[in-house]
Amino acid sequence: MPDSSPGPGRAELAVETVDLRREYRARRGPAVTALDGVSIAVEQGEVHGLLGPNGAGKSTLMKILSTVLLPSSGSARILGHDLAADYKRIRPLLGIVFGGERGLYPRLTARQNLRYWAALYRMSGTAGRARTEELLDEFGLAERADERVETYSVGMRQRLHLARGLLADPRVVLLDEPTNGLDPLAARQLRELIGRLAGEGRTVLLATHDLDEAEVLCDRVTMINHGQVVAAEAPRTLARLVSQQDRIRITAAGPVLDRVRELPGVARVVPAEDGAAVISVDSKEAVGRVLAFVVSAGVTEVRTELPSLEEVYLQLVHRNEERSVVAR
Repeated sequence: MPDSSPGPGRAELAVETVDLRREYRARRGPAVTALDGVSIAVEQGEVHGLLGPNGAGKSTLMKILSTVLLPSSGSARILGHDLAADYKRIRPLLGIVFGGERGLYPRLTARQNLRYWAALYRMSGTAGRARTEELLDEFGLAERADERVETYSVGMRQRLHLARGLLADPRVVLLDEPTNGLDPLAARQLRELIGRLAGEGRTVLLATHDLDEAEVLCDRVTMINHGQVVAAEAPRTLARLVSQQDRIRITAAGPVLDRVRELPGVARVVPAEDGAAVISVDSKEAVGRVLAFVVSAGVTEVRTELPSLEEVYLQLVHRNEERSVVAR
């Protein structure tokens, strides 16, 4: 593996893992491999997605990076600090948001929760109170700051989780499924808050199985399946790498679509939710053929596009599983 350490003038990576493995050993039966040689590199200031289905190994990787779990082998560094040797120096640099019920005390108010965690971060009383008020206001919780958290909606609790994770002004924020269980409005509000973190210069590592979320928020994504890295690129770059068919989106009447289906090189014509139709073709020549026909038919709403991140993910996972079967 090539040396990934920073060269002269190159900024230190925010997060770096090299051949990271983690096995869980049961009393009976074989060991279960959660991570199988995972290597990732996350630049400072980047929103980086860990994308994969439940059980892919995302949460195990996040626990290792948050210093609560040791790897079985391999190495990891946060802002240049070795995770195994320098964990005490790493922890103040991290903001960790795992969501759910972990990390909040429901019988305390939001203000009490944040002040309690500020004390655990060893912030002075004055600094802790000031930071608490700042975050309550920033996350839209000030009006209900003195109500018990057990009365909050799921969305409000997630905002409070994020506020707690930012108390110590961390440089790297680890988010594990932060919008899981939220209604669409609350999820959108939380995504806007995550976008603001990157605008503040923080590095965000976001574990999610929500493909739309990753496509909207992330500068790059690392796709994980069965504990292995499937691919790591910007969403649009991944789309170009795996796209075997060009696609054309048009808005046209049924008779035009029927004629399009008969053109050489057209693989399929699929209706889209917005009333348009997506035409998949198998060659550049077919693209020109379809475009020439729909323009001559008077169609004015035409554009070419790349596959969605969901389609990319399914293709890459399928290839990874095929290779695994051959290797066995």
